Amino acid sequence: MHKSFFRSALVLGLLSAAGPFAIDMYIPALPAIAEDLSASTAATQMTLMVFFVAFGVCQIVYGPVSDMIGRKPPLYFGLSVFVLGSIGCALAPDIGWLIAFRTVQGIGAASVMVIPRAIIRDMHTGTEATRLMALVMLVISVSPILAPLAGAALIAPFGWRAVFVVVMIAAIAGLLLLALFQPETRPPADRVRVSLTSLADGFGRLLRHGRFLGLTFIGGLGFASFFAFLATSSFVYIDHFGLTAIEYGLAFSVNAVGFFGTSQMAGWLASRFGMMRVVTLATLGYAAFTVLLFAATLAGFDSLAVLIVLLFCAFAFLGLVIPTTMVLALEEHGPIAGMASALGGTLQMVAGAVAIVIVSFFFDGTTMPMATAIGLCGIGTYLLARLTLRGGDVTADAPA
Repeated sequence: MHKSFFRSALVLGLLSAAGPFAIDMYIPALPAIAEDLSASTAATQMTLMVFFVAFGVCQIVYGPVSDMIGRKPPLYFGLSVFVLGSIGCALAPDIGWLIAFRTVQGIGAASVMVIPRAIIRDMHTGTEATRLMALVMLVISVSPILAPLAGAALIAPFGWRAVFVVVMIAAIAGLLLLALFQPETRPPADRVRVSLTSLADGFGRLLRHGRFLGLTFIGGLGFASFFAFLATSSFVYIDHFGLTAIEYGLAFSVNAVGFFGTSQMAGWLASRFGMMRVVTLATLGYAAFTVLLFAATLAGFDSLAVLIVLLFCAFAFLGLVIPTTMVLALEEHGPIAGMASALGGTLQMVAGAVAIVIVSFFFDGTTMPMATAIGLCGIGTYLLARLTLRGGDVTADAPA
């Protein structure tokens, strides 16, 4: 039982890491791409934004399809598309082509975001699902801890195109893991026939489910704050504070350690204190540190050390919020877990893409736009948690 549990966590975590890997290895390359392709900062950040849009929107397709034909076939398709997109990115002659192939990459990566969450729901519920989700996130944590360093190490001798060669190889490895070690968790007897009517009915029920939407957007605002950080951090750390790409990778990994370190406590805390209490207190801590970051920046503390410490504390609390709200949002939707995971993931990724667009529009090379966006997201997560969880029953439908 335990061997199977940890094997599932390893395989699902490595599959789920394909998308983050394509982001985190890529982040240190943004200034080099802008220089090499003679592109503006806004155009270079667009390569990140289109990835997130495709990554989010296409989940709405993969989820229902996996409910209908099983979990593995759409994973094979998505990883194959991801490989083709990676090849295109590595060969892109200008920023326009890079934007196009990053879109293709995002279309493929969406499969490994939404379907592993549905697989977890197929296998477990409640605190067991939270533990498995946390273990999966522990495996994913290899990406933001090591990927920026690996990306920086590749960029120096081989250039930014080498990043896409490596993520292509990682996707091929994911295909092999899927074929050899991941069983199908959606047997034919449990599959649902998907039609336009059933899709409209399923998504309609989810969109009328107040708790589902509330929990989804609690996590969505958390993701939005992290995406605002992703879009601006390399320019702030490298151009504003003068770090090298390697030093940036180290600074980035500090925040990842905080996030994924605390995420491993989510299952234990949920079983001891209840998932609602964990979410409420974690969003309070997250809001407090994001507001403190904004206040310090507004007061003129333009310090890299202060920025890293406050982001570490804020993202550590966010590490408790994300896995817990994911599990709670899917808890009552087992028969349409793929559909629920798809809609939730789409809404969260779109929220993140909107955050990237906004922070990119206001970005001026300083810390202020990033700190402002993260602070607003922190306040929003706490207020939404208070509103969503105040009834005590997280599974109840919102009143019509």
